[in-house]
Amino acid sequence: MLRSAIAILLSTLVAQVQSFPQAPGRLVDAGGHRLHLNCTGNGTPTVIIETGFGDFSSDWVLVQQRASAFARVCTYDRAGYAWSEPGPLPRTFDQINFELRKALANAGERGPFALVGHSFGGGPIRQFATAHRSDVAGLVFVDIVSEHQYVSMGRHAGKIAEGAKGRAIPAPREGPGEKRPLAPVDAAPIEPPYDRLPRNEQAMHAWASVLPDLGPAEDSQREWSTEYFAAWAGAPQKGSLGALPLVVLTRAAGGYGSNLDRPAEELERARLEAQRGLAELSTAGQQRIIAAGHNMHLEVPDVVVQAIRDVLAAAAARR
Repeated sequence: MLRSAIAILLSTLVAQVQSFPQAPGRLVDAGGHRLHLNCTGNGTPTVIIETGFGDFSSDWVLVQQRASAFARVCTYDRAGYAWSEPGPLPRTFDQINFELRKALANAGERGPFALVGHSFGGGPIRQFATAHRSDVAGLVFVDIVSEHQYVSMGRHAGKIAEGAKGRAIPAPREGPGEKRPLAPVDAAPIEPPYDRLPRNEQAMHAWASVLPDLGPAEDSQREWSTEYFAAWAGAPQKGSLGALPLVVLTRAAGGYGSNLDRPAEELERARLEAQRGLAELSTAGQQRIIAAGHNMHLEVPDVVVQAIRDVLAAAAARR
């Protein structure tokens, strides 16, 4: 009887150790470490989705499932996110794009790509289009931040470029980060709008949200993003992306509170003007005001899917 009790206990412990969510995609070499890449559907150009802070590839399942009916769609996790291994520091936009390009090539995914960026993810894909124009067929910005837009920093309303220190951005490089084995952790509670995800993806989000590699990766991303925003703010950007097909999805209300050091009305006017400016990065850009919150991929996935469809159609027309 004692032996059977021990056997049950051991089997339970083994099950717990193996209980972290299985990756929906595969791990692909990105130059010394591996990124989780999940590609579904068929068609060209391939759609690549760059997530925002605190989001993971599986959080885009509602968009990916719908868009995969007419396109090849790849979601992925940046280094240090979810199933992806940590990458070298600092986590600059160029480092992020260097790793993504290498992973896509190693996975056999060929450009040019249609890039979709949400929130923080808008910065890397904007830099991707600037540095690798021939590899980009079109862009969708999903409520991303402009260099001329105010964001809440405690009680202060400031612009991201304010944090820049004038540092030269280092060249991207290959190399691993500090590897930690995937293991069960105490999952974070699921809060709206992530409760709109299917049950499996809710479990993935809850697990990935509290992994120890996420914090250092996001701290470095946040720190170095300021240098890009300062550079963009310091030079004219209108038409800088040529005639690339571009759709800018802007939420109707910015949600500024009355506790900031600038009036909410002033902040809202600046936000809408800055969002219009994002559409003017391309001579073919267009802005759409959406009655939704920041997480459009969860709240109004069909709107995001339509923007993807329209950019693909515009890219086909250009070809």
